[in-house]
Amino acid sequence: MSSIWPRLHMLLDGSVLVTGTSGSDWLLSVLGRTAASAPHHIEHFSKFSPSPLSMKQFLDFGSTNACEKTSFVFLRQELPVRLSNIMKEINLLPKRLLTTPSVQMVQSCLSHLSFKEVFGQDPVTNQNIQYFLDRFYLSRISIRMLINQHTLVFDGATNPVHPNTIGSIDPHCQVAEVVKDAYESARMLCDQYYLSSPDLVLQELNTDNRNQPISIVYVPSHLYHMLFELFKNAMRATIESHKEGSNLPPIQVMVAIGGEDLTVKMSDQGGGVPFRKMENLFSYMYSTAPKPQMDDKHRAPLAGFGYGLPISRLYAKYFQGDLQLYSMEGHGTDAVIHLKALSTDSVERLPVFNKTARRNYEVTQGADDWCVPSREPLDLAVFRLAK
Repeated sequence: MSSIWPRLHMLLDGSVLVTGTSGSDWLLSVLGRTAASAPHHIEHFSKFSPSPLSMKQFLDFGSTNACEKTSFVFLRQELPVRLSNIMKEINLLPKRLLTTPSVQMVQSCLSHLSFKEVFGQDPVTNQNIQYFLDRFYLSRISIRMLINQHTLVFDGATNPVHPNTIGSIDPHCQVAEVVKDAYESARMLCDQYYLSSPDLVLQELNTDNRNQPISIVYVPSHLYHMLFELFKNAMRATIESHKEGSNLPPIQVMVAIGGEDLTVKMSDQGGGVPFRKMENLFSYMYSTAPKPQMDDKHRAPLAGFGYGLPISRLYAKYFQGDLQLYSMEGHGTDAVIHLKALSTDSVERLPVFNKTARRNYEVTQGADDWCVPSREPLDLAVFRLAK
């Protein structure tokens, strides 16, 4: 554990999450020097609860009350709290999991986790892993958000592509434009694999002003990540469920906003997913696509890692939203992203280490309190009464 704090950078530069700018190196090095004894600091800071910020607070501080010293002082207090809370939960994972090299590596530098090959589908272990990874990656998203805001607001430069952004937040994020960008990126990738791709049909429903495009205060990169993953899944399902040479049905996207929520619904005609498999779609390392081969260095995999949907749902949940899937086997799937329409309602969702969290790791597998149907037909002959 003693090497964790000076190597905090390794936690934040993961391949799964969107990386930040090199300006964070200075902040991370300062934070590293302030923690010479990691175990002592982890025990101390884990006693405090993280302080969630709302989108409005991010926005107000970056635009009207920006003070680099104040920001640094807050980060120096908040980052150790968020990191220590999630690190305390590592020790609550199943004992046989703690002895694996991957978990020991996480304990020393909080690197990437992969457990499926070791433990298969043990229900209790799998439940603990899913619970931990949701909280682990959500903690990483929040830490990256804090550091990105600090470095982008105070590096003295503006984004030439998006000059009105405040840090990584766009006060007037036009949702339809992000949808189009994500679609074009997924379409280019799809064309590389299948030499074709379905079209996009995009509609907007603005209840306040039907003639104005829908915009909210949000982080465009988070929304882009969610949409890009959903488009890739929808395109692959659509192409693989239709015969070669046939006309591909378009992917339909509806963007609607009301008084509280902004909703993005993506509908495809890709054959759908059996109801039995729906609960697995948000499990880490689960994918309906074959595992991609990494021998092609010039082409990014379209699917198969099993991290796209669960990470995308975490991005939605980070600011009190959600991502849900509804499927009709034989027809297609609807993916629905729910976001808060008001910046005051978009408050960070952060994991806290406490007794409730501990109890979630102490769940044991007991007897099912519902009848489990047999996979084989019941032979009623054995129940016949003798004459």
